[in-house]
Amino acid sequence: MGSRNVRHALAIAALLLGIHGAQATPGAVDEARIIGADGEPGNWLAHGRTYGEQRFSPLDSINVDTIGKLGLAWYADLGTRRGLEATPIVVDGVIYTTGDWSRVYAIDAASGKTLWTYDPKVPRAWGVNACCDVVNRGAAVWKGRVYVGTIDGRLIALDAATGQLVWETLTIDPSKPYSITGAPRIVKDKVIIGNGGAEYGVRGYVSAYDANTGQMVWRFWTVPGDPAKGFESPDMEMAAKTWNPAGEWWNKGGGGGTVWDSMAYDPDLNLLYVGVGNGAPWNRWERSKAEGDNLFLSSIVALDPDTGRHVWHYQTTPSETFDYTATQHMILADITLGGQLRKVIMQAPKNGFFYVLDRATGQFISAENYVHVTWATHVDPATGRPVESDPNQYRDEKKLIFPAPFGGHNWQPMSYSPLTGLVYIPAQDLPFTYAQEKGFKYGRHPWNMAVDMAAAMPPAGQDPALTRNVMRAIAKGHIGAWDPVAQKEVWRVQHDGPWNGGMLSTAGNLLFQGNAKGELVAYRADNGQRLWSAPTQSGIVAPPVSYAVDGEQYVAVMVGWGGALGLAGGIAPREGDQVGGRLLAFKLGGSAQLPPAPPPPVLPQPPAQTASADTIGKGDALYHAYCSVCHGLNAESPTLADLRYMQPATHELFDKIVLDGLYKDLGMVGWSKYLSADDAHAIHAYLIERAHQTQREQAGGWWLGVKNWAYGVLAKLIAWFIQITA
Repeated sequence: MGSRNVRHALAIAALLLGIHGAQATPGAVDEARIIGADGEPGNWLAHGRTYGEQRFSPLDSINVDTIGKLGLAWYADLGTRRGLEATPIVVDGVIYTTGDWSRVYAIDAASGKTLWTYDPKVPRAWGVNACCDVVNRGAAVWKGRVYVGTIDGRLIALDAATGQLVWETLTIDPSKPYSITGAPRIVKDKVIIGNGGAEYGVRGYVSAYDANTGQMVWRFWTVPGDPAKGFESPDMEMAAKTWNPAGEWWNKGGGGGTVWDSMAYDPDLNLLYVGVGNGAPWNRWERSKAEGDNLFLSSIVALDPDTGRHVWHYQTTPSETFDYTATQHMILADITLGGQLRKVIMQAPKNGFFYVLDRATGQFISAENYVHVTWATHVDPATGRPVESDPNQYRDEKKLIFPAPFGGHNWQPMSYSPLTGLVYIPAQDLPFTYAQEKGFKYGRHPWNMAVDMAAAMPPAGQDPALTRNVMRAIAKGHIGAWDPVAQKEVWRVQHDGPWNGGMLSTAGNLLFQGNAKGELVAYRADNGQRLWSAPTQSGIVAPPVSYAVDGEQYVAVMVGWGGALGLAGGIAPREGDQVGGRLLAFKLGGSAQLPPAPPPPVLPQPPAQTASADTIGKGDALYHAYCSVCHGLNAESPTLADLRYMQPATHELFDKIVLDGLYKDLGMVGWSKYLSADDAHAIHAYLIERAHQTQREQAGGWWLGVKNWAYGVLAKLIAWFIQITA
C-alpha cells in the first residue's frame, strides 16, 4: 500500500474509532482529521479546508436547484470597525474566527451565539506598522487549542473551550516595524507563521513553533543579511550570490521578502510551501543595483517542515521591482497534463501570470497571463523566466504599468473545483504609474520603497469628482474562471470595481463570492451564471466557507470593508462604515433579517477657508504622500475616519493629533518626525477645502448632474486610452 493510501486509511480509522472522543473535546483537530477532511465535509478544519488549500466544499445540499431558498440563518455583530479578512475555522459545530486588532471569537455555528472572545490588546500605536489595515486572516485550531498571530508580532495559543491564554511568544524583533496579518498553519505539531512589514524596512523569514510550548523549532530566512556577518545557513549563502552587496540592502530596508500570507502542505511529499513577498525597497536599482535575481524574493519556496531547510524554489518575478509578491494563495491539485497525472502547485501572484509547477520538484510546467500585463511580454517556456518588456522599466522615466502594486490578484483566496477542473481567481485590472524616487534615503518616510508615489497620485488641484470617476472607470475587478490545463480563461464575471472577496466552490456546482458593493453572490461554477445574491450592508473582502450542523448546510462569510485598497481607494458604500463588522451565516429556508443600516453621517459645517491656493496645493501633495494610504484618495474614506467630516473640536486639536500623537491610543500616532507645523497647517487647509467641496456636492443642483455625466464620459475615454497605450 502506498504512503498516501496508508495515510488516508489511518485518517479514516481515526475518524471511525475516535470521532466521539474528538467531538467531546472542543477544537480536537489533528493531522489525521485534516488529511481525512473529505470524510467529514461538515467541518472546515484548516485555512483552505484541507492542506491542499483548494477551498472546495463537498457539501451539496445547497446547489443550483435549491439556491433560491437560501436565506440568512443568523448574524453576529463583532463590534469591529476595520477590515475583516478571516477564513472561519469550523470544528464540530463551533466557529473560530478573528477580527480587527487580532481579536479572536468562538461562535456557535448553528445559532450565531458568541461562546467566548479574546482580545490580545494590541497597542493601537502599533497599527502604524500595518501597511494594509489592522486585519487578520484567521486562526488555526489544533488539539484543543486556537492559535493566532497578532499585529504586534506575537503568536498566541488559547484554550479552544474557554478562550483562556495558554501561552504566547514574541516572533519578531520589536525594534523593527514587523506585523502579522496572516493565518498560521499547523504541521506535525509545529505552528508555522510569517510576518509583514517590507514597505517599512524589515528582513523576511518564516518560523515554526512547538504547538505545545511555544518554543521556536526552526526559522527560514527568505533573504540574506549583511554578508560581513556571515550567513545563518547554506540556503542563505546560496541566496546571497544573487544579490549585489553594493546595494547595501541590509541598511536600506532589510531586503524584504516577508512571508505574510499563503502557505500549503503536502503530507505525502512532506513539503511545506511558502509564498515570499516583495523586495525592500521595491526599487531594484536601490536595493541591489539591479543585479542578480535577489532570492528568495517573489518566490514559491518548498521547505522540509521538520527542519525548515530549503528543498526547491521557483521565482515568479526575478529581481522584482514592482511589489509583485508571490504571497498569493497557492493550491495543490493532481491534474492530467499531456496524458499524465501530475502533482502540481498553482498560483496567480500579483505579477499577472498564472503558474503551474510540479510540486515535488519545482519544475516549471506553464504560465500565461490571466490579466492585462505590460511589464513583461510572456514567460519563456524553456526557462520559466519572464521576458521583461523593458529592462530599465521606470529607472529613467515614469511609466504606466499593468498590473499595479495591488496586483492582478492580491491576498483574496482563489478556489479550485475538481468537478469543473477550473480555478476561480478574484482578479483585477489596475494600472500604476511607477517612477524612481530621486535621492532616496532610508528612513526619510515611513514607507521605504524608493518609488516616487507622487507620480501615481492625482495632480494637485484636480477636481475630486474627476478622480473618482477615473478611478471607477480604470479600476475593474472580475472573477476569472481559469483552465489550468489549457492555461486560458473559460468564462469571466465582470465587476464594477476591484478588491472583491475571496472564492468558495462547492459540490453543488456553485461558486460564492462577496463583493465591494456589499453583496454575497452565488454563481454557477460551470458557466458563471448569477443565481442568487444577498445584501450585506458593507463591502466584503473575506472568503466564504461552507459547513454543516446536524446535517444542515450553511455558507458563512466575514463582512467588513477594509484592507489595502479599501483604505486607500475610498470606493465602498458609505453606509458600510456605520454598520460595523459581522459574521453572516446562510442556510436553506433561513429567514433572519439584518437590521436597517443607519443613515449616512451628516457633514458638520467646516471652518472658514483662510489659506491661500498655494498652501492648499501643498497640503494636497502632502496629504497624498503621507495620509492617503490610510484615509483614502481625496480624503474620501469609508473605513477609517473620513477627515472631511471632522467635528469642530477635532479641527481645534488638529496639530496635537497629527504632530503630537494625541490619539495614539486609537491608532493615530504623531508624525512630527516627518511633518513640520507648516506641513500640518497645509494638510489641514486641504482637508477644510475638501469639506467645503463636499458640502457643495451634497447641495446638488442641475449643474452637478451635468458635471458628473461629463466626467463619466471623460473617465471612460481616459480608461480606454490607458488600456490601448500602456
